[in-house]
Amino acid sequence: MDTSMDITEYMQDVGTRARAASRAMARADSATRNRALSLIAAAIVRDADLLRAANQRDLDAAAAAGLAPAMLDRLTLSDAAIATMVEGLTQIVSLADPIGEISNMKFRPTGIQVGQMRVPLGVIGIIYEARPNVTVDAAGLCIKSGNATILRGGSEAIHCNRALAKLVAEGLQGAGLPADAVQVIDTTDRAAVGALITMPQYVDVIVPRGGKGLIARLMEEATVPMIKHLDGICHVYIDAKADIRKAIDIGFNAKCHRYGTCNTMETLLVSRAIAATVLPQLAELYLTKQVELRADPESHAILAAAAYPHLVPATEEDWSTEYLAAILSVKVVDGIDEAMDHINQYSSKHTESIITEDYSDALRFLREVDSASVMVNASTRFADGFEYGLGAEIGISNDKLHARGPVGLEGLTSLKYVVFGHGEVRK
Repeated sequence: MDTSMDITEYMQDVGTRARAASRAMARADSATRNRALSLIAAAIVRDADLLRAANQRDLDAAAAAGLAPAMLDRLTLSDAAIATMVEGLTQIVSLADPIGEISNMKFRPTGIQVGQMRVPLGVIGIIYEARPNVTVDAAGLCIKSGNATILRGGSEAIHCNRALAKLVAEGLQGAGLPADAVQVIDTTDRAAVGALITMPQYVDVIVPRGGKGLIARLMEEATVPMIKHLDGICHVYIDAKADIRKAIDIGFNAKCHRYGTCNTMETLLVSRAIAATVLPQLAELYLTKQVELRADPESHAILAAAAYPHLVPATEEDWSTEYLAAILSVKVVDGIDEAMDHINQYSSKHTESIITEDYSDALRFLREVDSASVMVNASTRFADGFEYGLGAEIGISNDKLHARGPVGLEGLTSLKYVVFGHGEVRK
């Protein structure tokens, strides 16, 4: 970035170039967009050592600045994370191209045919914190769906994001597409975010991926529409008719697989009928990870009898808290109705799971729990675009309009009506 240019001028320049690139992306055929994705994947494999070195610079600076362990975990670009980025791009290439698809064609009595065509959204602004893999996931999905994108990553990942941006630009140009189709904001100045979310003339939608502070700010200040979720307060309910082995495996994985993700379980609900059996067994596993359990009176009594050391009485605030840490709130409920009432009161509408062998309870849970992802006998950690077969995800939406749940290719498109006539005029 030219430091002599102020942020407003810089962002307007970025927006102007993105808008121009979006028209070229919308015109590009599927083979060209897929070739760009394949070239980016190959460049990431080729330059993996350079990416790791850039990421280490970011990690060293973040550690020196005292970043929390959950943030450092998100910032780390491990060998597995690099491999997942490459696999994600490969998956995106293999997905059907939604652009130009015409559906719901119907003849009207007047003789005209009316249908809908799937088209790109245009320019997508993506704001995210400390996750360099989002740079590639977002770029890949936007390229495949014929959009241009402006990426504003967290200042913590600036070196890694710059390195990834060069590889993305290389892949785009190698396929004959404009490098401006994916632009990474090359400044850590927070004023760039304020400019990006108030440029509806250049940006069609904003996708924020970050903590509550970031998203709350954007909800207050943005004049560009958003696809977003604010919290990830996810629940697992262990039903009276659960398979105990499944319940223990899922109850442990949903909390302890990773703490700093939005699809991690934050509240465990257990049916009274099996609480005395399930909770002590789960507690043995939680103890290996030093998980603090914030328990309602009934579960507190059971866990205290089992001599669980990291036990705290739950407060009202705990039921609506996203910990992103080795902390779990626990509650004993009478049955599925009380569990669903609790979930629908305190959930952030992200992901909930029921563990049960009762088909009727499973279907009731799927129908009556009002969240973006609702599961039966599976860990909440599966609520992810990659795991859902979307190739990758641009983010997760808790909203009900346009896109809900993990947002992949289809969520980055819109529908417009198309009409085929044969000379008809309206009378």
